[in-house]
Amino acid sequence: MPAPQPLYLAPSSLFFSWTWESGLTFTRGSRPQGRLAMCTGKCSRFVGLSLIPLSLVCIVANALLLVPGGKTTWTDNTHLSLQVLLMAGFLGGGLMVLCPGISAVRAGGKGCCGAGCCGNRCRMLRSVFSSAFGVLGAIYCLSVSGAGLRIGPKCLMDHRWDYHFQDTEGAYLKNRTLWDLCVAPPGVVSWNVTLFSLLVAASCLEIMLCGVQLVNAALGVFCGDCRKKGSPS
Repeated sequence: MPAPQPLYLAPSSLFFSWTWESGLTFTRGSRPQGRLAMCTGKCSRFVGLSLIPLSLVCIVANALLLVPGGKTTWTDNTHLSLQVLLMAGFLGGGLMVLCPGISAVRAGGKGCCGAGCCGNRCRMLRSVFSSAFGVLGAIYCLSVSGAGLRIGPKCLMDHRWDYHFQDTEGAYLKNRTLWDLCVAPPGVVSWNVTLFSLLVAASCLEIMLCGVQLVNAALGVFCGDCRKKGSPS
């Protein structure tokens, strides 16, 4: 009986399976895509294509906050609230999320290191850091927009420009009769409430999507994506 030969296992090419009839057997071949690799590329494209329009919505909303009522009469610093001047929608929910959105779309394409399961790890790694950056931007937008809703706009009331709803701790949002007390800018309360509410909703979605992409891209670094070589990006 010949002496048993040592068995060398190449982790990248040998995989084992268990059956009751034959016990533990080893097979040579590629890693099972459906079980060990996730569709990180497709998920990245979906997240990125969702983040881009959300960031554009934040940019437009912040631009409208700078012109209360759609008029440029009240665009100086003495008539705009601090929360508007902080540009949270333009910087935080806008540019700081637009970059991760573009990065996620690029990560969903064919990678810079080749094609197939291991081909997209470089862009996925870049998407990990950009998604974390996007989470910070969305949190900044959410905190400033929430403060803008709670404090209220800066308006003219009783011949004085001030944050007249600041002491209500957001209770003015339920009492629309108080909104008409602001003489100027005309309709500024409804204008700010609508746009800041839009920023709050958009930034919440951005935090969720950037968090999903952060986890998805981290998995993509280790697992690659499930698309085979030659599949469309």
